[in-house]
Amino acid sequence: MAVKTGPTLRRVQLGKELRRLRDRAGMTPAQAVDGLGFSETKLWRVERGLTSLDKVQDLRNLCARYGLEDEEDIEFLVRIQRDSLSRDWWAPYRNLMPSGMGMFVGLERDARRLRGWHPTLVYGLLQTESYARALFQSAKAVEETTTEFLEMNVQLRTQRKELITRSENPVELWVIMGEAALRHVLGSAEVMREQYEHIADLAKLDNVTVQVLPLATPTYRSFSNFVLMDFEPPMTTIVEIDEARSVVVVDKQTEVWKHTRKFDALCAGALGPGETPKFLERLAREQA
Repeated sequence: MAVKTGPTLRRVQLGKELRRLRDRAGMTPAQAVDGLGFSETKLWRVERGLTSLDKVQDLRNLCARYGLEDEEDIEFLVRIQRDSLSRDWWAPYRNLMPSGMGMFVGLERDARRLRGWHPTLVYGLLQTESYARALFQSAKAVEETTTEFLEMNVQLRTQRKELITRSENPVELWVIMGEAALRHVLGSAEVMREQYEHIADLAKLDNVTVQVLPLATPTYRSFSNFVLMDFEPPMTTIVEIDEARSVVVVDKQTEVWKHTRKFDALCAGALGPGETPKFLERLAREQA
């Protein structure tokens, strides 16, 4: 059974198709929206999957301007648009998220496979509730956040994890972490031991692969974290890159190829998945 796609992915699909149609028609955004009743900025946001066209007629007007006449093709886009107008599951957490995070979280749930690297922290979908709480607590005083902010972020992270443990069509997750990510103590030794055990348990799932890149291994390593999100065709791979105050979701193929090469190099340098449980056991003994 195919996974039902959410509104975030539907917005991205619609935006990519409208951008393709505009390019095919040889039009600038200004030419495309001229006289249609919505702005060039609105079209820019629609093409990037950040929002949807509010009316079916707006979509039909764009299709006509781009020379799309096949009613079956137009109706296909209309169905995507209607799906894209649904409320995202993460909407209650919108105000907590840095710029771009909402799109990433929405796409994450609809992905077929996630390939992630983190050099300094346990990958988000592998974190225990205690680890996540300790992470946000460590920054609470410095960033002057509230207890409500902390608890809602922990709740959001917990809900996100359901995509790898759900009974139907769980997302395939392949994570590589730097050894520093596992040695960086958050909360207490007890929190870390629980975290190591949790990673080992998740790694037993058929859809989860975990590798560790030791500090002493002389190999390539990226000093910034990223996630490659693979989808069912015709949707192409997207890469998410963390920046200082935002999350950037990029579908530019040169960036996707570059980060795919990075992931492959990290994978080749890391310990094999079969060595992960013993590595975690050793870390747990050190925390005893």
